[in-house]
Amino acid sequence: FKQKTAYEIKECDWSSDVCSSDLYIVLPMYHTNGGLAGTGAALMAGGSVFIREKFSAREFWSEATKHKCTMFIYIGELCRYLLAAPPGPQDKAHTIRMCVGNGMRPDVFEEFRQRFGIQQITEFYAATEGNITIFNFDSKAGAVGRIPKWMERKFSVKIAKFDVEKEEPVRGPDGRCVECGVDEVGEAMGQILNDPSRPSNRLEGYADKAASERKILRDAFAPGDAWFRSGDLMRKDALGYFYFVDRIGDTFRWKGENVSTTEVSEALTSFPGVKEATVYGVKVPHMEGRAGMVSLVIEDQAKFDLAGFRAHIDGCLPEYARPLFLRFQDHLDVTGTFKQRKVDQIGRAHV
Repeated sequence: FKQKTAYEIKECDWSSDVCSSDLYIVLPMYHTNGGLAGTGAALMAGGSVFIREKFSAREFWSEATKHKCTMFIYIGELCRYLLAAPPGPQDKAHTIRMCVGNGMRPDVFEEFRQRFGIQQITEFYAATEGNITIFNFDSKAGAVGRIPKWMERKFSVKIAKFDVEKEEPVRGPDGRCVECGVDEVGEAMGQILNDPSRPSNRLEGYADKAASERKILRDAFAPGDAWFRSGDLMRKDALGYFYFVDRIGDTFRWKGENVSTTEVSEALTSFPGVKEATVYGVKVPHMEGRAGMVSLVIEDQAKFDLAGFRAHIDGCLPEYARPLFLRFQDHLDVTGTFKQRKVDQIGRAHV
């Protein structure tokens, strides 16, 4: 279909040059990015949409160019899959000028931009049921959004110190949460306000009121206030850029230190021959905390430089963050929106 105005849609023959598509969508339509953010933007602003039933890295660029698409919506590992595909003439000979989405990992961001020549990568952070929405309009590598100092009163988002072992925010002697300093890791929270002039601070929550209440932290920074708990660990730099660190529950403790599975995974996938990696903590008898385990998908197991990989790990990760167990797999189990499943991983383990 192609939209003529903000509210008028008509059927169109895709073989016609008159009907060209602006937005390329390969995401499941049940997900907010594909079914709402992408198609909704075209409906509201005017534009056309080409919807592909299933993502294909091999046909992505040629098909987007064929239908004259100028932008696409991404999520999760989609951009990593495009990078993993063999280089080809379509890498820069395409019509895409920008992409919008969330979940592009920092180790992918710059390489993706350089290889495919897309300068405008608009990463954002949001949750359907939450009240935190931030955008990285500057295309700053690795950042999920920014709130400059002069906008902090308008958008009430804080990063609070967090106890990974207890899986709860840290409260000070006065019983209040403690806001993190510059580049300090903590849980991202959004203040809940029922103010018509600040609709972004409202919290719709879930249909289950009890489930919604579990996501709300009360009397957090002041008596009577309420904050939405994102469940995500982040840090913020001095310029107000937010960086995703890990999902609460994925981060684990080992040797008295917090281990971010996302950061470890980024370090591992920078080694030649590693296509994908998922990191998680596993219990070890008679030891406190959890030891790191990594499941790897590699290009050629027979040619994989295991000694070099060990040296790479030692060189880029502190001792407590280095995985103790390694398993090779043909592929990683992912959801329909490319999120890695970190349980029930099947493969061979090596100490």
